[in-house]
Parts: sequence; C-alpha cells; structure tokens
Amino acid sequence: MPVRTIRQGDQGEDVRDVQHRLLALAAQIDPEELQGGRFGPSTLAAVRAFQQRRGLIVDGRVGPETWGELVEAGYAVGDRVLYLRYPHFRGDDVRALQRRLNALGFDAGREDGIFGDRTERAVREFQRNVGREPDGIVGPETVQAVERLRPDLAGPSRAVVREAEAVARMNLSLDGARVAIDPGHGPSDPGRVGAAGEREADLTLLLGRDLADELRAVGAEPILLRDGDEDPSPTDRARRANEEGAEVCVSIHLNGEDDPAAEGASCFYYGTEDTHSPAGHRLADLIQDELTSRMGLLDGRTHPLGVTLLRETRMPAVQVEPCFLTNPREERLLAQPGFRRDIAVAVTHGLRR
Repeated sequence: MPVRTIRQGDQGEDVRDVQHRLLALAAQIDPEELQGGRFGPSTLAAVRAFQQRRGLIVDGRVGPETWGELVEAGYAVGDRVLYLRYPHFRGDDVRALQRRLNALGFDAGREDGIFGDRTERAVREFQRNVGREPDGIVGPETVQAVERLRPDLAGPSRAVVREAEAVARMNLSLDGARVAIDPGHGPSDPGRVGAAGEREADLTLLLGRDLADELRAVGAEPILLRDGDEDPSPTDRARRANEEGAEVCVSIHLNGEDDPAAEGASCFYYGTEDTHSPAGHRLADLIQDELTSRMGLLDGRTHPLGVTLLRETRMPAVQVEPCFLTNPREERLLAQPGFRRDIAVAVTHGLRR
C-alpha cells in the first residue's frame, strides 16, 4: 500500500502502480503520463471514474479506501484459493462468489466482497449439497462446481431481496436499542476546515455527543465509537459496532466543496454499482426527510456509498452529512449549540421512524 495519499501532480513508482491497476480495468491514460509515472489529467479522470463506479467519495485522490478498492478489483473468481481467515479475504472474486452462491439459494449474506463467517457457511452448505467435502475452502473444484450449475445472475441480488423483506417486517422500538454513533475523522485526520477555522473532527464529536444525549432521553443506549482523544481507524469503528451488538449505526460527517455557496444536507447508505443495503437506504431516507422538513435544510438527497464503515458494519448504517463546512453560513450555524441540538433531534426522529 502507498505510504502517502497520491494526488494530481505527484510522480513516481507508486503513481505508476496506480496507473497500471487502472489500465487493467480498461481505463484510458495518456501514454506520456504513463511513461513518466505522472499523475496528470487523464490519470485524475480515470481515478475519479473508478471511484464513481465503486461507490467511493469522488475526490480524485488515491488514499487508503481507493487503494484498497483498486487492489480488490484486480481479483477474479479462481485467481486464488479462498477460505475463512483473519484478516478476511477481500476482493471482487469474493463478491462474485457471494453473488453466485446467493443466486443458487445459499445465503452468503451481503455481497460486500468480504469472506466472513456467513460466506463460509454458505460455501460449506453448497459443498454438502453437491456431494463434496464441506471444508469451506474455495479452490478450483468448488469454483467449477458453482459454475457448472449456471447461477442466474440476472435481476436483483437475492441478498438485497432478503434484506428488503426483512425491512418490511421490522417492528422495533428505540427503547433499549443500542445505537452506534461514529463522529467522523479524529486527531490524525481532522477532515475539512471551514473559513472561520472550525474543524470537521471537532464538530462531528460535538454532534455525536448531542445525538447520544437525545437518544438516552428516548430510552436508547448510545455507543460513541470515538470520544476524547481516541483515534480509531474506520475498520476499528466498524468492528466495535459489530462487537457491541449495535442495532443501527450513524456516522456523522460534514460535506465540503470548492464553491462556498454549496449547502444542504445529504445522507448515505451502503451501495455499489451491483448491490446496496435496503435497510440502510430506508434509514437514510427517513433521516434525510427529518433534516430537510424539520430543519428546512436544502435537500441534497440520499446516495449509495461504499466506504469502510458502511461496508463493514453488519447492521443498518448511514453516513449523515447535515451541512457544508465550506459554506460560511452553515459553518456559523454549526458553531451554535442550539443548531447542533436541532440536528441531533432530527436524526433521533428519523431513527424512531
């Protein structure tokens, strides 16, 4: 993995590595940029197009999220032997295997490209059904057995259909519910900084604490995934939410644009070009409705996003971005405790619904 975030204007072997991975995915890059390992306009366009396809934040930079997706995109089914290990195998080969198992009626869970416990159980069940040793190891023979059954990959994913049906049956209450709250960024990555000097990491922590207070007031049990000087990675935050048995997860970030007039609220749920979380989508829609109708914030709509926290959490999860920190007016509002409390109330109402 590159030791730095790679961006336009950079040059070197790490840039060349990124370029060749993009070329293997049918991207088009200017030969002059390739020859010099230079991150120029065509490389920038290829990175942005890749991020768009993968449901990542489209910023044209190759940081840990984009680099990880570039590596995963290079794997096809059969390229390597898959089995349950820690850390889990990740890649498009895993995602394709999950898609095929789900299509054949074996519940591999969300098609997230992570070979976890649920995927291994589906592999073992499949192996038993085709008369093979149920060892959970996906080698050439298991791959061939899956392909021989010609799984029907047309139409919506079976995993998405199952989750949508579960959402329709939900009859829950916030009373006693464990809600994971992720204040985005942290000491090592303060995120965006407004014109008046307000930092995203500081404001998201204040918003997270306000949300925790509101949730306690309605009987829920909030779990702050970052507090004080803590600086967990996105994977650490997702792992804690899973281990704590959270029933829902809300990640709080603030938006930003070069244009200081950009404003409004947006909510995000797990989704890629091939799959998404219906439960996360429903939750994002409800919180977005509260932020816009209750508070009068400009509606930036809900969108799919494939970032680590939304991908690796096992419960319905959303990323809430109530304002643009790069908008001077919204930055001033975010500095006001009463406005932050109103955001917390709106999010809580969305969760209750």
